[in-house]
Amino acid sequence: MLDVINPATEAVIARVESDTEASVAKKFAAAKKAQVTWRATSYLERARIVERFRQLLADSREESAKILTSEVGKPLAQSRNEVNGTLARLDFFLAETAERLREPVVLHDQAGGMTERIAHEPLGVVANISAWNYPYFVGSNVFVPALLTGSAVLYKPSEFATLTGQHIAKLWREAGLAEGLFQCLVGGGEVGGWLLDQPVDGVFFTGSYATGKRIIEKVAGRMIRVQLELGGKDPVYIRPDVNVKVAAESTADGAFYNAGQSCCAVERIYVHKDVYQEFVQHFVAFTKTLKSGDPAADGVYLGPLARKAQLNVLEDQVRDAVKKGAKVLLGGERPAGGKGYYYPATVLTEVNHSMAIMREESFGPVIGIQKVTSDEEALKLMNDSEYGLTAGVYTRDGAVASKLMADLNAGSVYWNCCDRVSPRLPWSGRGHSGIGSTLSVLGIDTFLKPKAYHLRLPT
Repeated sequence: MLDVINPATEAVIARVESDTEASVAKKFAAAKKAQVTWRATSYLERARIVERFRQLLADSREESAKILTSEVGKPLAQSRNEVNGTLARLDFFLAETAERLREPVVLHDQAGGMTERIAHEPLGVVANISAWNYPYFVGSNVFVPALLTGSAVLYKPSEFATLTGQHIAKLWREAGLAEGLFQCLVGGGEVGGWLLDQPVDGVFFTGSYATGKRIIEKVAGRMIRVQLELGGKDPVYIRPDVNVKVAAESTADGAFYNAGQSCCAVERIYVHKDVYQEFVQHFVAFTKTLKSGDPAADGVYLGPLARKAQLNVLEDQVRDAVKKGAKVLLGGERPAGGKGYYYPATVLTEVNHSMAIMREESFGPVIGIQKVTSDEEALKLMNDSEYGLTAGVYTRDGAVASKLMADLNAGSVYWNCCDRVSPRLPWSGRGHSGIGSTLSVLGIDTFLKPKAYHLRLPT
């Protein structure tokens, strides 16, 4: 059995039966069988079911948000934002997948001779090992295009988002999806391992670099499609020509939204010396306005962390930074007494790259702000990382921004914004931030296998 714990109260809110090695194998067999019929189903029928799923999610958005908040600790307003944002992603995939599945493309047609064309076939049975921080977003990035293109999905939500995973599966059943095509697997890492033991046709994982590394090592010899959406240590640079107050408030929101538990959350900030003090003052002042507390209460911006173990990670990073000379301007210690996995919004200055807080993923509401003297120094420090997910530049000078963004080693770059994802643009990482792309038309193509046809008419 798996205990589902509310991170705001530490109470067990549900006990759910975990999958076994035998049940995982049984679910794979059912998916394999169901996919044969599903791949032969017309795109229009597949799209109708996805449209019904979208409507059911829209109709249950408040229930969906409350379930998410209860097990992850995300403030209810932010859970609602995630559900609403997922509806937009569904709209994108429904609009774009039809174009990707058009009739086979004829590339060469010689009269009375050779015809060459490309067709696309579904990947098959997909293992989708998803994340707890944005289960609707990161899950739908995989299971929606996979189902639309004709694959079946074995969906293992994080054990910290089990109830949400089961709720998603329930909505698919109510939408009319045939038995076996979308199945939720319950459990922790052991269940994920059993899923990887199955002869799946693709593995799509969102989570930490350490787990992603184990996954790719486990399936490396099987020559199947593997996509890893991993962590980040996302930097932002503030040039001296900006509206300092606006930049400070924007990056503070980018650092502390969802308690910093986002792969693209701002995790380190570099500020030009000419505006450094002013930026820090505005940043701290804005951060002090962010209300912390019960995530189900109105107006709360900072809820608890989803995982108790992460409290120790944050404390260790802050302790290491202070030992090496950092100054804590705000936060830095978990609240004494009381229930819940709470950690305050924490701001550190006088930081440098000898400190873990500027090099290792924090995944929590902590931020280091470092002073720099030039664009060149900022760029060097921003690229001084094993990660390469996102990076941002705040400046009024578009030409300078374009040059800096071109030189940043990141899958997504931002100008005067941060912590942003669009379904129209590919989501990909460099280095320890992963391999492959979700979202955009590239995130649809990854679920399709091209087939080349060489056709010569008989003589």
